[in-house]
Amino acid sequence: MYRTLLRPRWIVAHIVVGGLLVTFPQLGFWQLERLAERRTLNAVNAARYDAPVEDLEAMIDAAGSDIASLEYRRARVTGTYDPQQEVLVRSRVRDGVAGYGVLTPLVLGDGHAVIVDRGWVPLEAESPPVEEAPPPTGTVTVVGVVRPTQVRQGLGPVDGPGTLEVVSRVDLDRLAVQLPYPVAPVYLEIVGDATGFPIPAEPPTFDDQGPHLLYAIQWFSFTLIAAIGYAALLRSVLHPRRRA
Repeated sequence: MYRTLLRPRWIVAHIVVGGLLVTFPQLGFWQLERLAERRTLNAVNAARYDAPVEDLEAMIDAAGSDIASLEYRRARVTGTYDPQQEVLVRSRVRDGVAGYGVLTPLVLGDGHAVIVDRGWVPLEAESPPVEEAPPPTGTVTVVGVVRPTQVRQGLGPVDGPGTLEVVSRVDLDRLAVQLPYPVAPVYLEIVGDATGFPIPAEPPTFDDQGPHLLYAIQWFSFTLIAAIGYAALLRSVLHPRRRA
């Protein structure tokens, strides 16, 4: 009776199911590892955001080549807005309404600039500088969240050459091409409340753990289903009367 399970087609089935029973749990534990990494990253980013506000230029100098370590830190910088070099970022949605992000260079005393994402405006603001959302005049101190340059993902849109008034993303290298001064390697995103345009971004939150726990449960469930299902199949083959 057991010789039936040693036939070639059954041997192939044993190998396939055995491979699944090894692979599925590994994928489940891999998702749990990614969940742990996500939780750690959330804790790191939350600690960065809760750290005291510091001078942006000093932070950049201290970071050296590790610019990524500045993300989500809060920083201050003092300079003068240059609205004539303002640029809009397309495809920004707020509360279900499409609009633009407003990027305005803040020129510092040494002549270089920091790009400031001042917030959201509706689609009616078709070209910069946005008259309904002018930046403060004169020397100002801006406090915002440090963000890294954005890069094109997959088949995302490509910003063409020339001087652009609307761009697809906050690509600092691309913006630097059309600006008359050097640009900092990070930009500042203003967060908080405002009574008019532009509307600042919401403060970042760090409680999103992603789908990893759900995926882990799915892989472990697949393991259980495969094991029970294959055991039931073997039982029905070895004991056909019981199956009947």
